[in-house]
Amino acid sequence: MSELPLAIGIDFGGTSVKIGVVCGSEIIDSAPPIATQDFDGAEALIATMVRTVQDLRLKHLNIAAVGVGMPGFVHFEKGIVFNLTNVRGWQNIPLKDILHSKLNLPVVADNDANCMAFAEWKLGVGRGYKHLVCASLGTGVGGGVIANGQMVRGANYGAGEIGQTSIDFQGRRGHYGNLGALEDYIGNREIASDALQAYQAAGIKKDIEDCSPAALAEAALHGDEIALGCWNRIGRMLATSMMNACWLLNPEALIIGGGVARAGELLFKPFREHLLSQLSGEFKDNLAILPAQFGHEAGTIGAAALALEEAGF
Repeated sequence: MSELPLAIGIDFGGTSVKIGVVCGSEIIDSAPPIATQDFDGAEALIATMVRTVQDLRLKHLNIAAVGVGMPGFVHFEKGIVFNLTNVRGWQNIPLKDILHSKLNLPVVADNDANCMAFAEWKLGVGRGYKHLVCASLGTGVGGGVIANGQMVRGANYGAGEIGQTSIDFQGRRGHYGNLGALEDYIGNREIASDALQAYQAAGIKKDIEDCSPAALAEAALHGDEIALGCWNRIGRMLATSMMNACWLLNPEALIIGGGVARAGELLFKPFREHLLSQLSGEFKDNLAILPAQFGHEAGTIGAAALALEEAGF
């Protein structure tokens, strides 16, 4: 048994809830994922989460706190989940209080991209930096900001939503009425849809499954010109958003993670070139552009680390 304080990290996704026991930067035990779509509302799903955590506590007696990363707007201080766009029945749920009452442990709830950013800042490639902007590229685009050595949360705990920043003031209308939101161009589904159109315009028949970010990466590595063009476009659009973040915040480092970032240099090469061509010396000199360290485990590790810090460990 570890002598270090352990924490439970809960990574709540639109498809599944992943729950793990975290020691430092390592997940040392985990439960089978819980399918979120099997539940019609919050009450039954929370009850299943509680039972899962209790089962893990039977094996790990020195669990000191619980952290939850949620894909939506969360009131960090009160631990209230305002809404989840992809999961039924979650509006204004006092998750922190519910879990604390049932588990009798300190509980933290935060946005999942903030948890990713916290993991990278405290334990990953962002260690030692005081000024960071992190982006997580997946079904949507999430972000987290660290400035002056502190997580930036905003007046209503919604700061860091890089995916909702505009790359085109006449662009696609987003979920909130905002025009040209980044995630409406480089979310998983949008990447696939735009790639499919590019193939069709070239007279090449493809299925939507052949146009996923993973499939496009494979095609690009084999010299597919359309796929390479898609990655150049994705890198350029990401660079536009992060260029704005650099002018606004003057960070020391940018950390890019999430499933889309698994494309590696297919994404990072055009991203880096387009970004640096739009910044002056004070904003690009010594700017570190870093792939995230923790991959799909970042939410679990970050939620646990944040919970331990808030609990005073």
